Amino acid sequence: MLRSLVLTSFLFAFWLILSGIYTPFLVLSGLGASVAVTWFCRRLGTLDEESMPLHVLRAAPGYWLWLAGEIVRSALDVSRIVLHPRLPISPTLVRFRPSQRSELGMVIHANSITLTPGTLTIECEPDEFLVHALTSEGAFGVTDSVMDARARAMEGKA
Repeated sequence: MLRSLVLTSFLFAFWLILSGIYTPFLVLSGLGASVAVTWFCRRLGTLDEESMPLHVLRAAPGYWLWLAGEIVRSALDVSRIVLHPRLPISPTLVRFRPSQRSELGMVIHANSITLTPGTLTIECEPDEFLVHALTSEGAFGVTDSVMDARARAMEGKA
């Protein structure tokens, strides 16, 4: 029931943000559509732990803020490298073992690496990631990273 309430709330909030028109009829239509989609999801059996990991919601805002800071910092580093007259890049492929236990944790970690400028997760296996980094320093930062620990903490009870 909690998953249904959370899904309906998120869908309705998303609809309100995108709509921009708040007449009673349209607001009620948006609420009705949100309830209908939630009902269909319940009937299809897609409101489970895998599709809606509610345990992640508590840790998500802090992680997103930290990740946004990392993205900005990395973007500045990449800009400095690209604008440098000698273009001091040293493209590197690195393999390392992530510490996540669940698929959700691994997806969070792999996507966080890819979202950070200068790094790209090429391969994501249960026991190994293959990451491309713009510089060897960036590759070292991926293998011995705070990101791994933070993504592991995001898993929660998973």
